[in-house]
Amino acid sequence: MREEGDGAGRGDGRNESEEERADRQWQELVQEIRVAQTGVQILFGFLLTVVFTPHFQGLPQTDKTIYIITVLLGSLSTGALIGPVVFHRIVSGRRMKPETVVWASRLTFAGTLLLLATLTAALLLVLRAATHNAFVPWLVAGVLAWYLLCWFALPLWARTRYTRKD
Repeated sequence: MREEGDGAGRGDGRNESEEERADRQWQELVQEIRVAQTGVQILFGFLLTVVFTPHFQGLPQTDKTIYIITVLLGSLSTGALIGPVVFHRIVSGRRMKPETVVWASRLTFAGTLLLLATLTAALLLVLRAATHNAFVPWLVAGVLAWYLLCWFALPLWARTRYTRKD
């Protein structure tokens, strides 16, 4: 039987200790990171090759600047999304799983924000190069709004709407 304060009576519907909760949260976070890491690594790998194409040299300086910013954002996003794995490896066995989950979650959120910026900048660059149309910023703004809706507005709405008050 569990003692008071080690998971019982928290009102969260689970009967788990702090260590069990941290283990579960870590596993959930690792699954989330895998999805984001794959996308950012593919995008970043693609971005790294663009500079070596003949078409790149003919781009206007504005597009080259957008490209450099996009590569930097992709690199920062990759670092933040790989960070939790390295963090875990360095502190593993030190009996600090709950703290590791907190820091890994923060790194993952930062990586997600940087991924959002990377995707937006990459879309801007591609659409500028493909169309040279003044409507491009509006298209990118629409896609950015969609990302914000899917990634933040909807989850925050659901969190507010469905979080139990008891």
